Amino acid sequence: MHERSSVAELASVLRADLHRYSPGGKLPSSRALVAHHRVSPVTVSRALAQLASEGLVVTRPGTGAFRAEVREEPRPAGDTSWQEVALSADGASDLVPRTVDASGVLVTLAAPAPGVIEFNGGYLHASLQPERAMADALARAGRRPGAWGRPPTDGIPELREWFARGIGGAVTAADVLITAGGQSALTTTLRALAPPGAPVLVESPTYPGMLAIARAAGLRPVPVPVDADGVRPELLEAAFRATGARVFICQPLFQNPTGAVLSPERRPEVLRIARAAGGFVVEDDFVRRLVHTDSGPLPRPLATDDHDGVVVHVCSLTKATSPSFRVCALVARGPVLERLRAIQVVENFFVPRPLQEAATELVGSPAWPRHLRTAAGELRNRRDTLTAALRLRLPELGLPHVPFGGYHLWLRLPEGADESAVVSAALRAGVAVAPGRPYFSAEAPAGHIRLSFAAVASAAEITEGVRRLRTACDGLTR
Repeated sequence: MHERSSVAELASVLRADLHRYSPGGKLPSSRALVAHHRVSPVTVSRALAQLASEGLVVTRPGTGAFRAEVREEPRPAGDTSWQEVALSADGASDLVPRTVDASGVLVTLAAPAPGVIEFNGGYLHASLQPERAMADALARAGRRPGAWGRPPTDGIPELREWFARGIGGAVTAADVLITAGGQSALTTTLRALAPPGAPVLVESPTYPGMLAIARAAGLRPVPVPVDADGVRPELLEAAFRATGARVFICQPLFQNPTGAVLSPERRPEVLRIARAAGGFVVEDDFVRRLVHTDSGPLPRPLATDDHDGVVVHVCSLTKATSPSFRVCALVARGPVLERLRAIQVVENFFVPRPLQEAATELVGSPAWPRHLRTAAGELRNRRDTLTAALRLRLPELGLPHVPFGGYHLWLRLPEGADESAVVSAALRAGVAVAPGRPYFSAEAPAGHIRLSFAAVASAAEITEGVRRLRTACDGLTR
């Protein structure tokens, strides 16, 4: 073959010769092919690329070209339609829904496409996570005596004691169970407190993951409105009375999504109302460690002032560290603790001991308070950047409350705005926002979006994200 031979001709020759090599076998080197077929290196490279595009050859830079493995014949798709009947045949539980809608949770868990600014994230950006401190803690934990053995089912004593001290009051290590993250703790709690079909009272709006947990357990979420001071006690009391519910789930500190903090006047009222109804208050204290530097003193957890076992308290390290650092405390007093413990053991046995030991090392190290101080300053700066950009570029979006902790803002869309259209247009413009509808257990009073300022890379990215959101909104009005 002469130098002027085409790429197509060489590809044809090589294709015919592939039977000489076993699947995965190496073809002659490019230099050998150049010499044998008397063509240029460029012709050889392009011919091999053609065979690679056909799935006949695999090229590995620096190693060579290989015959592709034999492709397996696709398996028959099968017929799974019978499962629709099996999954919906509930017998005596016909009134309890069995489907699970995780869409509201997946919005904050799915990684955005390249180039998309992540305003819908639910965790700290990697630049804000204490990666070095966690790595060092994990290394030290792995060398602890017994670190790879079976831990106590309730959790290792040092970690339980640390969580108990953080809550204070009458709470002791004996009241603490270590669980694998807040979502797991909340799932265990609802299973323990309410039978399938029962009503549970939830803040409105509230965290979509909580609604998903309740519905997956066959429970009926009943909304109780919140305002800037948290849940409204008169409506909470009416909801307990009207539904016969025995559980109220709330986030008294920097509520998700509104950012509201339960006021000092309402805190004892919530406990009194629940106690009078013979019910529990599930306190999801999820972002206590993400306070901003301009916040005043934080109110104590509701569990601190609870002497009658009304409060089941949940507090996790995940939000302040990393999505994969899933260590949480579940705190309760009285007989309910035994039920929580039993469910925890049956479902999970225990949280892996190396992770518990690493958590103990982390929170006991000088790096932990340094990380919290750094995060507090960064979150305040990002919050202020986002707030200023929104007021400048998108003044039509309602921002009733700017929180002094947490990682997000809750925005009300203008009257008549189509929430789904806004979310879709934003994504086309290169910015992902969380829709407001999944945060409501019943009809939403208006369109909303939630913007996270913790999951983005920098303040500059926040400014660019708001610019893109402005472009998206402008496109909807043309």
